Amino acid sequence: MKITIDNNSGFCFGVVYAIEMAEEILKNEDTLYCLGDIVHNNKEVERLHALGLKVINHKQLKKLKDCKVLIRAHGEPPSTYELALKNNIQLLDASCPVVLKLQNQIKGGYEQIKSLNGQVIIYGKEGHAEVAGLLGQTDNNAIVVASIDDLEKIDFTKSIYIYSQTTKSPKAYQEITLEIEKRVRMLNNNNIQYIVNDTLCRQVSGREPQLKQFSNINDVIIFVSGRKSSNGKMLYQSCKDENKNSYFISDIDELETDWFIGAESVGICGATSTPRWLMESVEKAIEKIA
Repeated sequence: MKITIDNNSGFCFGVVYAIEMAEEILKNEDTLYCLGDIVHNNKEVERLHALGLKVINHKQLKKLKDCKVLIRAHGEPPSTYELALKNNIQLLDASCPVVLKLQNQIKGGYEQIKSLNGQVIIYGKEGHAEVAGLLGQTDNNAIVVASIDDLEKIDFTKSIYIYSQTTKSPKAYQEITLEIEKRVRMLNNNNIQYIVNDTLCRQVSGREPQLKQFSNINDVIIFVSGRKSSNGKMLYQSCKDENKNSYFISDIDELETDWFIGAESVGICGATSTPRWLMESVEKAIEKIA
């Protein structure tokens, strides 16, 4: 049986940058605080914790003073930087450049659309770290939608600027934006401005067609990802749509022997939050049980 690890899977450059920054600092320091999980993968978080990376939440951040705190790739709202300045906290900013660009876009768009008495819409997952950072650019006045069912939150008599969380599915974002356009047109009001901003990360969105192809050339697909990863859920579904013999796991102990009966080829792939070393350990585990 042939086992192949997808070369396009694994950490995106934003995650690589954040992890490398943490590892470099921990070579010289025993402890480094990180605001939230540095990546949505428990196994990688555990590995870095063993090196001295201590994950904290925003409530714990408020109690800290005179220390260093790492900002992960997801970015943070302005309030985090204000708090750090007040408490003499040195922020080590590993925010992804793509996310920072989007934050600036939303901030500018919000200032523009306020003059039109309009709305900023963010297509993304409510409560996701990146989305929280984006909301902060609008003084938390933007409307977050996760599906077509959420469009009832929007006032279609007002102008709309829409942006997407960087890691969402291009197909799903297009479906949302077309549905909004349809509802705006139904009102036949030329005073309404509707602007769709292309804010998806190309490195992430480009993986969807690659994974579809990878899923079609293998009998069985093992998709490795943390359960918290939105990107992981989206990419796994792309695999499942192409190959019904696709299975989602977070660790090697979730593998089942029955999955590989009669299979001549197995493909291992993962999310932008999946470390290469974990996919390699899955490969070794499959070799033992299949």
